[in-house]
Amino acid sequence: MDTFALVVTIAVALGFTYTNGFHDSANAIATSVSTRALTPRAALAMAAVMNLAGAFLGSGIAKTVSEGLIETPHGTKGMWILFAGLVGAIVWNLVTWYFGLPSSSSHALFGGLVGAALAGGIDVIWSGVVEKIVIPMFVSPVVGLLVGYLVMCGIMWLFRKSNPHKAKRGFRIAQTVSAAGMALGHGLQDAQKTMGIVVMALVIADVEDAGDPIPVWVKIACAVMLSLGTYAGGWRIMRTLGRKIIELDPPQGFAAETTGAGIMFTTAFMFHAPISTTHVITSAIMGVGATKRVNAVRWGVAKNIILGWFITMPAAAVVAALSFWVVNLAFL
Repeated sequence: MDTFALVVTIAVALGFTYTNGFHDSANAIATSVSTRALTPRAALAMAAVMNLAGAFLGSGIAKTVSEGLIETPHGTKGMWILFAGLVGAIVWNLVTWYFGLPSSSSHALFGGLVGAALAGGIDVIWSGVVEKIVIPMFVSPVVGLLVGYLVMCGIMWLFRKSNPHKAKRGFRIAQTVSAAGMALGHGLQDAQKTMGIVVMALVIADVEDAGDPIPVWVKIACAVMLSLGTYAGGWRIMRTLGRKIIELDPPQGFAAETTGAGIMFTTAFMFHAPISTTHVITSAIMGVGATKRVNAVRWGVAKNIILGWFITMPAAAVVAALSFWVVNLAFL
């Protein structure tokens, strides 16, 4: 096995995790910052710590990514397939970050893997892609929208007789907890996705056997890089989530974050489904905002975001396929 290819692939995987962190930091803290429940730096520090903790809560999603989407490739060619898939994901993350579009880092990764596998002649496990990726991609935003709406309706009913100013102060404090839960869920979901890629690379290199536990150093490296990326902050996307979809108040922010965190923990522990934290929190914000009035949500912004969701996987797949062909010419 080409040690150089292994080292490069793991380094790029950790680089992807870093971009995932700053691209998706808005998912955890945008609502808390926009409602002034937390200062930006305090929110980022809290999110970084909770992302780090969340990465150690499970391994089911890593198993899905490493074994359930594409057949494990072999040899140096297989390693470069992983490399190309990661390049596709990183490029799409950077493009959407530049335009402030809250797209899914997860689906960029999955699209990159599929595109590189097809370009390299590796079988794609389409049943796994459909069951674990495509179906949750459609279902989770709908669930986020509906649950966000219902949670906000419940809050409005429970606090209908409360003093509005006192209630907002209380929810501003409560948002510290809900934002922490959101960040913990993000660490649980997204750090494991990169762990799955690194484990696949180690299996290809015959350093690990399929089915072996995730090495501790892999967990630590992925968790630390995700946390560092989170602390770097994705301000462009944060503005989109926190203010462009709807102007949130503390009760709405709490409802959206609680909804997002609940869905992420449920899908991770019950179904081992690697869902998009971006899809969940964005749809939850839309559902929460719709309780005020339907036209309170800036649906034009929402439409552009949703369009980006559908473009993400094929766009990352195309970049990954092109990357593999370039690598194939240069090294294979």
